[in-house]
Formats: sequence, C-alpha cells, structure tokens
Amino acid sequence: METSRMDIMYKTQLMGELKSILLATDGSPYSEGAINEAVLLAKSCGIRLTMLYVQGLNDAFETGGMTFVESMDKHILDYFDNVREKAAEENVELDIVIRRTSDAYKGIIDEAFERRSDIIIMGRRGMTGLKRIVMGSVTAKVLAYSPCKVLVVPKETEIRGENVMLATDGSKYSEAATTEAINMAKRCPQVKSLTVMSVATEKEKVSSVEKLLTEVTANAKSQGVTPKMVVKVGTPYERILETARENNINIILMGTHGRTGLEKLLMGSVAERVVALSPCSVLVIKQSMS
Repeated sequence: METSRMDIMYKTQLMGELKSILLATDGSPYSEGAINEAVLLAKSCGIRLTMLYVQGLNDAFETGGMTFVESMDKHILDYFDNVREKAAEENVELDIVIRRTSDAYKGIIDEAFERRSDIIIMGRRGMTGLKRIVMGSVTAKVLAYSPCKVLVVPKETEIRGENVMLATDGSKYSEAATTEAINMAKRCPQVKSLTVMSVATEKEKVSSVEKLLTEVTANAKSQGVTPKMVVKVGTPYERILETARENNINIILMGTHGRTGLEKLLMGSVAERVVALSPCSVLVIKQSMS
C-alpha cells in the first residue's frame, strides 16, 4: 500500500485531527477497506492505531475482556500479521486488542469509551436485503450506542473525498453532521463539491425542506463554502442513495437519532439503511446532547 505525501495530507484535512482511532474488525475480507483507511488516517495524524477483534472468540480464551493474540489460531494470527505489515509499511504503530464477549457491539462500544476514541472505523458485510438491516446488525448497534463518530467503509472502497454529501433531516441530530460537512469542505482542498440534500416524504413538505436547505446553504456560504442543494421526494434512504450515485459521491455524512432501547434499534433507522446499502463510505456523526 504505497501512499504519497499528498494522499496523507488530504486525509488529515478531510477528517480533521484525531487523537484516538479504533479500528473494529471481524477478521474477514470485508474489513479490507476499513483497515486501509484506518492506517492512513493514523499516519496522517501521527498517532498509534488500535485494532479491536471481537468476533469468533470461544470458551478456550481467558475471561476478563482482554487477552493476547498468542491465544488465537493460525488463521487469525496470519490475519493480524497482514494488518501489522500494512501498518509497518506506513510507519504506523499498531496495538491489537481482543475482547471476549457474546455481543460484539458491546465490546466495540466499551473499547471506544475506555480509549476515548474520536472515531470508530468498521467494514461492512454484504447485504442480501433489508431484512438483515431491520433485525439489527453489529454495525447498526454500534451506530446506535457509539460515543463518537463512526466511519463505515465498504470492502475495497477508498475515500478520495472529492465529492462529499451531507444528508440532513433538519433535526437536532443532524446539527453535528452539518458542522462536520462544512468544516470538511473548508479545510480540505481535495473536496471539489459539497452536496447538501434532504428528502420530503411527501410533496406537501417540499417547501419546508427547501427552507431547511436554504438555511444550511447560507451557513456554508458564510464560511466560504458553496454547496449544491438537492431536494427529493420519497423514501428517505432510497433518495439519499440515489443522490449519492447520481453525483458520484465519495463519502456521505449523516447524523443519527438517539436510542432509548433495543426495540427502536431493531426498527432500523435511515442512517442504518444508508450505511448498509451505500455504494460509498458513510460517516455517521453522533450529536452530543450534553
């Protein structure tokens, strides 16, 4: 994985300075894109990278949450060696942590809290339909309970950052994502276009959506960023994905609604559906309610 100085520079400009990156992996090929992005982000910020492995653990491992890679079978040890090599090629120091837990998402969330992570980076498994999304995947649960922003990277996807899209519903949960998107476009010369879009679930709501996007656009212009405004009518996640494809979007930014229990989680939010089906990476920003 050869990386130029310019590539490293734009990673920092795109995501901003990060002090703690948590890469969550299940040891499968689906994590390939996430691993590459995590290594390059860690290099661009000049920090150590923590990789967390939480799936596939069994009763042979010691309890207590954390154990050492020497306990793993040869397959996963080879996998770890491969990640170490990628990190070493970019002069990135790598910590590998293994958590033994029956619920993978809890291990990821606990590690993020303990390390005060600024971002969790995950891969995404292939989806065969909305049923799996509605049932609530590990990724969906991490999105719901994460204390920080979450970057989900499809397999073999590279974030170039030229075309960025903010999908907003105008709620308080979208405020942090709006700020992040505008700042991303401000600080990164690599960003050629910022699209801000929202979806009206029915034609009668188009005027209110247009008003919302006009306010977001005015905010961006006051900071030297001129976005493209897109209003669509229909099912939110479908229109968001459609707009991403039409505009050759490299990364989608979204907020996510707060959760009060597993029942809400299993219903599947717009963000979870976009993450599961997106042709590009998705950065989900958690709005701080404090």
